[in-house]
Amino acid sequence: MPRPKKCRHVLEEPNVRYFKPRGIPLQSLEEEKLTVDEFEAIRLVDVERRSQLDVAEMMGVSQPTVHRILRDARRKVGNALVEGRAIRIEGGEYEVGGAQTQTSRRVTTKKE
Repeated sequence: MPRPKKCRHVLEEPNVRYFKPRGIPLQSLEEEKLTVDEFEAIRLVDVERRSQLDVAEMMGVSQPTVHRILRDARRKVGNALVEGRAIRIEGGEYEVGGAQTQTSRRVTTKKE
C-alpha cells in the first residue's frame, strides 16, 4: 500500500483559477488540471526564484517532493501551451496559511 500524501502548506489560494487560449470557445477546449500545490511550487521557484530547499521547508515537504511537484506542474503547463489547452487550477491536498501561520485551513479533494 502506498504511503499517504503529506499535506502541503500553501501561503494563499490563487487569485486566478483558469487560463485559456484566446479566441477559442471554452466548449471546444481540453483542460490540464494544475493542483494548488503545483501552482504554489511554480510560483515560489520560478516566479520568486527561491531554492527548492527553501520551498520544501515552506511547503512542509522534502526537496525531492518539491522536485516531483515541479516536474509534474511544468509538464502540465508545457502541454497546455503546446497543445492549446486550458489550465484549471484546483484540487490537491494542501493547507492554506503556510507552515508559519497560526490560522490555517486544510483543503482535500479527491482525484478524478
